[in-house]
Amino acid sequence: MDDLAAVSIDVVFPPEARAAALRDEVRVGLTAVPKELQPKWFYDDRGSALFDQITRLPEYYLTRAERAILSTRADEIAALTKADTLVELGSGTSEKTRILLDALMPERFVAFDVSADTLCASAQALATHYPRLAVAGVVGDFEQHLTALPRGRRRLLAFLGSTIGNLPPPTRAMFLRDVAAVLAGDESFLLGVDLVKDPARLAAAYNDEAGVSAEFNRNVLHVLNRELEADFDARAFAHVAEWDPHEEWVVMSLRSLRRQSVRLDALDLSVAFADGELMRTEISAKFRRESITAELAAAGLRVRRWWEDAAGDYAVLVASPSGSR
Repeated sequence: MDDLAAVSIDVVFPPEARAAALRDEVRVGLTAVPKELQPKWFYDDRGSALFDQITRLPEYYLTRAERAILSTRADEIAALTKADTLVELGSGTSEKTRILLDALMPERFVAFDVSADTLCASAQALATHYPRLAVAGVVGDFEQHLTALPRGRRRLLAFLGSTIGNLPPPTRAMFLRDVAAVLAGDESFLLGVDLVKDPARLAAAYNDEAGVSAEFNRNVLHVLNRELEADFDARAFAHVAEWDPHEEWVVMSLRSLRRQSVRLDALDLSVAFADGELMRTEISAKFRRESITAELAAAGLRVRRWWEDAAGDYAVLVASPSGSR
């Protein structure tokens, strides 16, 4: 292993804490009315691989639109932020990170992800590709561990992929306040947001013909079977993704195809499902410029620059603490 570049990894969300959070959140979600699961539990190795497939599907415009904006605006982002440290939340495979690294040429990159395996693999790949770059990783949950991010340099905190849309409004407001709290006055927040558009295009993006989104959605049941000793029959649940025009978000759910009972031995819990019952697994909020600007302002963040792709599907923005110049 001597040929591997050195990567510093700080684990603030160890396996035992993750396991406890999974147990607690699943118990709460499966006993709620209606039932729901948190989308963070999609992302085991198989879930991460399935999502990577989704980003390459013809119907899934989000990743292509974001990459197009970053490719054309990366130099402007670098000039505006003058960052010497790039921090990426929910870094995943960090593919789009290279666009930013090439423009910023920072001294340090910090990957932050809930999945230790995915984080270590992507951090190692970046350290190998950029041998002069100091690469670090933080295994954590961005909803509770932002204060664990290393300080000491002018940071650009990137939250891409419109992952912010997976957070319900109260959680989103708390997260944005946490972002504002951890940023110094000369630091910046880079945010990717999916925009409100024709519901037919949204329906296609979340109901692809190849069925990858359906497999990704049902994968959370395999995670619960493995980690909570559950006996979900994934074939007994159908993928559902529907546009809610009032909330302006896509709701992803699993519909029970029959009346059934599921046992989770690790929780000492049995859960009954009615025929046709929906269990929510994810929301994906879509934004308007005025709405996300107002949410950021309420959290203490000021939008400094806004870019959209040519089709007006997607936006990337740079914000800073409200008191900064």
